[in-house]
Amino acid sequence: MKTQRLQFGVHLSGGADPLAEARLAEALGFDMVAVDRDVLSGSPPGLEMWTTLTWVAAQTSTIRVMPNVLALPNRHPALVAKMAETLDRLSAGRLVLALGAGAPMNDAAVRALGLDPWSPAERVDATAEAIDVMRGLWTEAAFSYSGKYFATDQASMQPKPEHPIPVWLGAYKPRMLELTGRSADGWIPSSFLLEPEAAYRARDRVRAAALRAGRDADTLTCAYNIGVLIDDHAAPQPGRLAGSAEHVADRLAEFVAHGFTCFLFWLSEDAREQMERLAGQVIPALRARIESPVSSP
Repeated sequence: MKTQRLQFGVHLSGGADPLAEARLAEALGFDMVAVDRDVLSGSPPGLEMWTTLTWVAAQTSTIRVMPNVLALPNRHPALVAKMAETLDRLSAGRLVLALGAGAPMNDAAVRALGLDPWSPAERVDATAEAIDVMRGLWTEAAFSYSGKYFATDQASMQPKPEHPIPVWLGAYKPRMLELTGRSADGWIPSSFLLEPEAAYRARDRVRAAALRAGRDADTLTCAYNIGVLIDDHAAPQPGRLAGSAEHVADRLAEFVAHGFTCFLFWLSEDAREQMERLAGQVIPALRARIESPVSSP
Protein backbone atom coordinates (compact mmCIF):
# COMPACT_ATOMS: atom_id res chain seq x y z
CA MET A 1 0.00 0.00 0.00
CA LYS A 2 1.30 3.44 -0.92
CA THR A 3 1.73 5.86 1.98
CA GLN A 4 0.24 9.31 1.48
CA ARG A 5 1.63 12.39 3.16
CA LEU A 6 -0.30 13.36 6.27
CA GLN A 7 -2.29 16.56 5.81
CA PHE A 8 -3.90 18.77 8.42
CA GLY A 9 -6.48 21.48 8.04
CA VAL A 10 -8.59 23.80 10.13
CA HIS A 11 -12.27 24.49 9.72
CA LEU A 12 -12.77 28.25 9.88
CA SER A 13 -15.24 29.13 12.60
CA GLY A 14 -17.40 31.44 10.49
CA GLY A 15 -16.88 34.30 12.91
CA ALA A 16 -16.25 37.92 12.14
CA ASP A 17 -12.71 37.46 10.84
CA PRO A 18 -12.13 34.17 9.00
CA LEU A 19 -9.14 35.70 7.24
CA ALA A 20 -7.27 36.15 10.51
CA GLU A 21 -7.86 32.47 11.33
CA ALA A 22 -6.72 31.42 7.86
CA ARG A 23 -3.56 33.51 8.06
CA LEU A 24 -2.74 32.03 11.45
CA ALA A 25 -3.31 28.51 10.11
CA GLU A 26 -0.97 29.26 7.21
CA ALA A 27 1.69 30.69 9.51
CA LEU A 28 1.48 27.61 11.73
CA GLY A 29 2.02 25.29 8.77
CA PHE A 30 -1.43 23.79 8.28
CA ASP A 31 -2.11 22.43 4.79
CA MET A 32 -5.65 23.72 4.27
CA VAL A 33 -8.57 25.68 5.62
CA ALA A 34 -12.21 24.77 5.08
CA VAL A 35 -15.49 26.66 5.15
CA ASP A 36 -19.03 25.34 5.57
CA ARG A 37 -22.49 26.99 5.69
CA ASP A 38 -23.99 27.13 2.21
CA VAL A 39 -26.56 29.69 0.93
CA LEU A 40 -29.52 29.51 3.35
CA SER A 41 -28.05 27.83 6.41
CA GLY A 42 -30.15 29.18 9.24
CA SER A 43 -28.81 29.85 12.72
CA PRO A 44 -26.16 30.81 13.69
CA PRO A 45 -25.56 33.40 10.97
CA GLY A 46 -22.77 32.56 8.56
CA LEU A 47 -20.91 33.95 5.56
CA GLU A 48 -21.49 32.67 2.02
CA MET A 49 -19.06 29.85 1.43
CA TRP A 50 -17.52 30.56 -1.98
CA THR A 51 -17.14 34.28 -1.37
CA THR A 52 -15.33 33.53 1.89
CA LEU A 53 -13.02 31.02 0.21
CA THR A 54 -12.17 33.55 -2.49
CA TRP A 55 -11.47 36.26 0.10
CA VAL A 56 -9.20 33.91 2.03
CA ALA A 57 -7.38 32.60 -1.05
CA ALA A 58 -6.73 36.14 -2.31
CA GLN A 59 -4.96 37.13 0.91
CA THR A 60 -2.95 33.99 1.64
CA SER A 61 -0.21 32.40 -0.43
CA THR A 62 0.35 28.72 0.38
CA ILE A 63 -2.58 27.24 2.26
CA ARG A 64 -5.19 25.30 0.28
CA VAL A 65 -8.88 26.21 0.46
CA MET A 66 -11.88 23.89 0.48
CA PRO A 67 -15.67 24.12 0.72
CA ASN A 68 -16.80 21.67 3.38
CA VAL A 69 -18.92 20.76 1.49
CA LEU A 70 -20.49 22.57 -1.50
CA ALA A 71 -24.10 21.44 -1.86
CA LEU A 72 -24.70 20.48 -5.48
CA PRO A 73 -28.49 21.05 -5.50
CA ASN A 74 -27.92 24.80 -5.17
CA ARG A 75 -25.87 25.22 -8.37
CA HIS A 76 -25.75 23.80 -11.88
CA PRO A 77 -22.54 21.74 -12.28
CA ALA A 78 -21.47 23.88 -15.24
CA LEU A 79 -21.44 26.88 -12.91
CA VAL A 80 -19.53 24.89 -10.28
CA ALA A 81 -17.00 23.86 -12.95
CA LYS A 82 -16.40 27.48 -13.92
CA MET A 83 -16.25 28.68 -10.32
CA ALA A 84 -13.74 25.98 -9.47
CA GLU A 85 -11.50 26.61 -12.48
CA THR A 86 -11.41 30.32 -11.78
CA LEU A 87 -10.65 30.04 -8.08
CA ASP A 88 -8.07 27.32 -8.65
CA ARG A 89 -6.34 29.41 -11.33
CA LEU A 90 -6.34 32.63 -9.32
CA SER A 91 -5.06 30.82 -6.20
CA ALA A 92 -2.24 29.06 -8.10
CA GLY A 93 -3.76 25.60 -7.76
CA ARG A 94 -4.88 25.72 -4.12
CA LEU A 95 -8.48 24.51 -4.42
CA VAL A 96 -9.86 21.20 -3.19
CA LEU A 97 -13.42 20.89 -4.50
CA ALA A 98 -15.33 18.97 -1.85
CA LEU A 99 -18.94 18.33 -2.86
CA GLY A 100 -22.07 17.05 -1.19
CA ALA A 101 -25.27 15.67 -2.68
CA GLY A 102 -27.43 17.62 -0.24
CA ALA A 103 -28.29 15.51 2.80
CA PRO A 104 -31.86 15.49 4.15
CA MET A 105 -30.80 18.01 6.81
CA ASN A 106 -30.58 20.52 3.94
CA ASP A 107 -34.08 19.89 2.60
CA ALA A 108 -35.63 22.90 4.34
CA ALA A 109 -33.03 25.22 2.80
CA VAL A 110 -33.60 23.65 -0.64
CA ARG A 111 -37.36 24.22 -0.33
CA ALA A 112 -36.70 27.79 0.78
CA LEU A 113 -35.09 28.36 -2.63
CA GLY A 114 -38.23 27.12 -4.35
CA LEU A 115 -36.63 23.79 -5.29
CA ASP A 116 -37.78 20.23 -4.71
CA PRO A 117 -35.34 18.16 -2.65
CA TRP A 118 -34.04 15.05 -4.38
CA SER A 119 -34.78 11.63 -2.98
CA PRO A 120 -31.79 9.65 -1.65
CA ALA A 121 -31.52 7.70 -4.92
CA GLU A 122 -31.83 10.87 -7.01
CA ARG A 123 -29.08 12.54 -4.98
CA VAL A 124 -26.60 9.82 -5.89
CA ASP A 125 -27.51 9.76 -9.58
CA ALA A 126 -27.48 13.56 -9.88
CA THR A 127 -24.10 13.75 -8.15
CA ALA A 128 -22.66 11.21 -10.58
CA GLU A 129 -23.98 13.26 -13.51
CA ALA A 130 -22.65 16.48 -12.02
CA ILE A 131 -19.13 15.06 -11.78
CA ASP A 132 -19.36 13.88 -15.39
CA VAL A 133 -20.46 17.35 -16.52
CA MET A 134 -17.73 19.18 -14.61
CA ARG A 135 -14.94 16.93 -15.82
CA GLY A 136 -16.29 17.02 -19.35
CA LEU A 137 -16.26 20.80 -19.37
CA TRP A 138 -12.78 20.84 -17.86
CA THR A 139 -11.32 18.56 -20.55
CA GLU A 140 -13.34 18.67 -23.80
CA ALA A 141 -13.46 21.49 -26.36
CA ALA A 142 -17.20 21.18 -27.11
CA PHE A 143 -18.90 19.03 -24.53
CA SER A 144 -22.35 17.51 -25.05
CA TYR A 145 -24.06 15.53 -22.32
CA SER A 146 -27.57 14.17 -21.98
CA GLY A 147 -28.49 12.99 -18.52
CA LYS A 148 -31.65 12.74 -16.47
CA TYR A 149 -30.72 15.75 -14.33
CA PHE A 150 -28.22 17.75 -16.38
CA ALA A 151 -27.53 18.35 -20.05
CA THR A 152 -25.10 20.36 -22.16
CA ASP A 153 -25.00 20.92 -25.91
CA GLN A 154 -21.60 21.64 -27.49
CA ALA A 155 -20.67 23.55 -24.36
CA SER A 156 -17.24 25.13 -24.29
CA MET A 157 -15.60 26.34 -21.11
CA GLN A 158 -12.43 28.38 -21.49
CA PRO A 159 -9.84 28.45 -20.14
CA LYS A 160 -9.37 24.83 -19.17
CA PRO A 161 -7.81 23.94 -15.81
CA GLU A 162 -4.04 23.87 -15.85
CA HIS A 163 -4.09 20.64 -13.82
CA PRO A 164 -6.77 18.21 -12.59
CA ILE A 165 -8.87 19.81 -9.85
CA PRO A 166 -9.30 17.30 -7.01
CA VAL A 167 -12.93 16.38 -6.37
CA TRP A 168 -13.77 15.01 -2.93
CA LEU A 169 -17.18 13.76 -1.80
CA GLY A 170 -18.83 13.88 1.58
CA ALA A 171 -20.50 10.46 1.46
CA TYR A 172 -22.11 8.14 3.99
CA LYS A 173 -24.64 5.75 2.47
CA PRO A 174 -23.66 2.68 0.41
CA ARG A 175 -24.40 4.06 -3.07
CA MET A 176 -22.63 7.35 -2.39
CA LEU A 177 -19.65 5.45 -1.02
CA GLU A 178 -19.62 3.36 -4.20
CA LEU A 179 -19.71 6.54 -6.31
CA THR A 180 -16.84 7.97 -4.28
CA GLY A 181 -14.70 4.94 -5.01
CA ARG A 182 -15.57 4.98 -8.71
CA SER A 183 -15.28 8.67 -9.45
CA ALA A 184 -13.84 10.87 -6.70
CA ASP A 185 -10.29 11.81 -5.76
CA GLY A 186 -11.05 11.94 -2.06
CA TRP A 187 -13.60 11.11 0.62
CA ILE A 188 -14.40 13.39 3.56
CA PRO A 189 -16.95 12.19 6.14
CA SER A 190 -17.54 13.92 9.47
CA SER A 191 -17.05 12.22 12.82
CA PHE A 192 -20.27 13.70 14.23
CA LEU A 193 -22.18 11.83 11.49
CA LEU A 194 -19.98 8.75 11.15
CA GLU A 195 -18.17 7.48 14.23
CA PRO A 196 -14.72 5.91 13.77
CA GLU A 197 -15.60 2.22 13.65
CA ALA A 198 -18.29 2.89 11.04
CA ALA A 199 -15.86 5.15 9.15
CA TYR A 200 -13.32 2.33 8.95
CA ARG A 201 -15.93 0.02 7.40
CA ALA A 202 -17.09 2.74 5.01
CA ARG A 203 -13.51 3.35 3.91
CA ASP A 204 -13.21 -0.32 3.02
CA ARG A 205 -16.31 0.03 0.85
CA VAL A 206 -14.87 3.09 -0.91
CA ARG A 207 -11.61 1.30 -1.65
CA ALA A 208 -13.39 -1.84 -2.87
CA ALA A 209 -15.47 0.27 -5.28
CA ALA A 210 -12.31 1.92 -6.58
CA LEU A 211 -10.68 -1.44 -7.22
CA ARG A 212 -13.78 -2.74 -9.03
CA ALA A 213 -13.62 0.34 -11.25
CA GLY A 214 -10.02 -0.45 -12.16
CA ARG A 215 -8.61 2.42 -10.13
CA ASP A 216 -5.63 2.54 -7.78
CA ALA A 217 -7.37 2.80 -4.42
CA ASP A 218 -4.20 4.11 -2.78
CA THR A 219 -4.47 7.35 -4.74
CA LEU A 220 -7.74 8.30 -3.01
CA THR A 221 -7.39 10.68 -0.08
CA CYS A 222 -9.35 9.60 2.98
CA ALA A 223 -9.99 12.68 5.10
CA TYR A 224 -11.94 13.09 8.33
CA ASN A 225 -13.76 16.11 9.74
CA ILE A 226 -13.29 15.86 13.47
CA GLY A 227 -13.97 18.10 16.44
CA VAL A 228 -11.06 18.62 18.81
CA LEU A 229 -10.42 20.24 22.17
CA ILE A 230 -6.88 20.18 23.54
CA ASP A 231 -7.44 20.47 27.27
CA ASP A 232 -6.11 18.13 29.95
CA HIS A 233 -9.41 18.31 31.82
CA ALA A 234 -11.83 18.05 28.88
CA ALA A 235 -13.89 14.93 28.30
CA PRO A 236 -14.52 13.48 24.84
CA GLN A 237 -17.96 13.91 23.30
CA PRO A 238 -19.55 12.24 20.28
CA GLY A 239 -17.75 13.59 17.23
CA ARG A 240 -15.07 15.35 19.28
CA LEU A 241 -11.65 14.30 20.54
CA ALA A 242 -10.72 15.92 23.82
CA GLY A 243 -7.94 15.66 26.35
CA SER A 244 -4.22 16.23 26.52
CA ALA A 245 -2.13 16.71 23.39
CA GLU A 246 -0.66 13.24 23.90
CA HIS A 247 -4.10 11.64 24.18
CA VAL A 248 -5.39 13.36 21.04
CA ALA A 249 -2.24 12.33 19.15
CA ASP A 250 -2.82 8.73 20.25
CA ARG A 251 -6.38 8.77 18.93
CA LEU A 252 -5.34 10.35 15.63
CA ALA A 253 -2.68 7.67 15.25
CA GLU A 254 -5.46 5.08 15.41
CA PHE A 255 -7.22 6.81 12.52
CA VAL A 256 -4.00 6.87 10.51
CA ALA A 257 -3.54 3.16 11.16
CA HIS A 258 -6.96 2.66 9.56
CA GLY A 259 -6.01 4.60 6.43
CA PHE A 260 -7.00 8.21 7.14
CA THR A 261 -4.29 10.63 6.06
CA CYS A 262 -6.01 14.02 6.20
CA PHE A 263 -7.73 15.66 9.17
CA LEU A 264 -9.91 18.77 9.18
CA PHE A 265 -10.10 20.02 12.76
CA TRP A 266 -13.25 21.73 14.05
CA LEU A 267 -12.23 23.86 17.03
CA SER A 268 -14.70 24.12 19.88
CA GLU A 269 -12.81 26.67 21.98
CA ASP A 270 -10.44 29.60 21.40
CA ALA A 271 -9.29 29.12 17.81
CA ARG A 272 -5.84 30.69 18.19
CA GLU A 273 -4.89 28.69 21.28
CA GLN A 274 -6.23 25.44 19.86
CA MET A 275 -4.44 25.91 16.51
CA GLU A 276 -1.19 26.66 18.29
CA ARG A 277 -1.50 23.56 20.47
CA LEU A 278 -2.36 21.39 17.48
CA ALA A 279 0.57 22.69 15.44
CA GLY A 280 3.06 22.80 18.30
CA GLN A 281 2.14 19.68 20.29
CA VAL A 282 -0.38 17.33 18.70
CA ILE A 283 0.89 17.14 15.12
CA PRO A 284 4.57 16.68 16.07
CA ALA A 285 3.56 13.96 18.54
CA LEU A 286 1.45 12.24 15.89
CA ARG A 287 4.25 12.37 13.34
CA ALA A 288 6.63 10.86 15.88
CA ARG A 289 4.22 7.99 16.48
CA ILE A 290 3.79 7.32 12.76
CA GLU A 291 7.47 7.61 11.92
CA SER A 292 8.71 5.64 14.95
CA PRO A 293 5.96 3.23 16.01
CA VAL A 294 6.47 1.40 19.27
CA SER A 295 7.63 -2.17 18.64
CA SER A 296 5.79 -5.06 20.22
CA PRO A 297 7.87 -7.06 22.74
